[in-house]
Amino acid sequence: MFISRTMTVKVIIIHPDADIFEAKEKMDTYHIRHLPVIGDNNILVGIVTDRDIRSALPSSLVKHFNERQERGSLSEYKVKDVMTRNPITISPNQTIQDALLLLQRNSIGALPVVDESGMLKGIISVRDVLRAFINVMGIAEPGIMLCIVMDQKAGQIKKIVDVITEENIRLGSILVAKYWEKDKRAVFPYLLTQNVSVVKSKLKSRGFTLLDPMKWYIDQLPQYE
Repeated sequence: MFISRTMTVKVIIIHPDADIFEAKEKMDTYHIRHLPVIGDNNILVGIVTDRDIRSALPSSLVKHFNERQERGSLSEYKVKDVMTRNPITISPNQTIQDALLLLQRNSIGALPVVDESGMLKGIISVRDVLRAFINVMGIAEPGIMLCIVMDQKAGQIKKIVDVITEENIRLGSILVAKYWEKDKRAVFPYLLTQNVSVVKSKLKSRGFTLLDPMKWYIDQLPQYE
């Protein structure tokens, strides 16, 4: 799925010369944590986050930032003084997989979406990516996820799908992930049913190993001594 289909188009923005209180007011009003900073011709010049604002304001002023005297004492602080310049961005033509990797690798919560000229087209946040994956995986509907260990060779996924369709069960999605044994893969079909006992029995009878999906996840975590 492309970013252009997932991003938030109506973006709340701010100018680099705005003071930090205006930025905080916008975040509070619209219940957001990231503001793209826009210069001339709608060109992205930075991004300011709620963390940036908290770092600039003493904790006592964050709580009482509307008081006139306190605002006046810090009014010289502008968005351009606390924003992140040249932020990590993404193109409308990239995918939600690209966005997920960028968000995770850089430990950030949102990505401005810009075109080739640097003009802001939207913003995509962790929340947007999660919503997109929920839709793609079909997990908004009630169901159960299985974890099946299979050999890494042609035809294995078809055998799993055949077992599921034999029971007239709808398939919400199916994911394939690495497994700790060589030449093995873990398959995660999301079945739109609450009754999976027959499917499990058939899969086991055809040589597949079934695991608890949570156990698989825990086993994949790094081991620390």
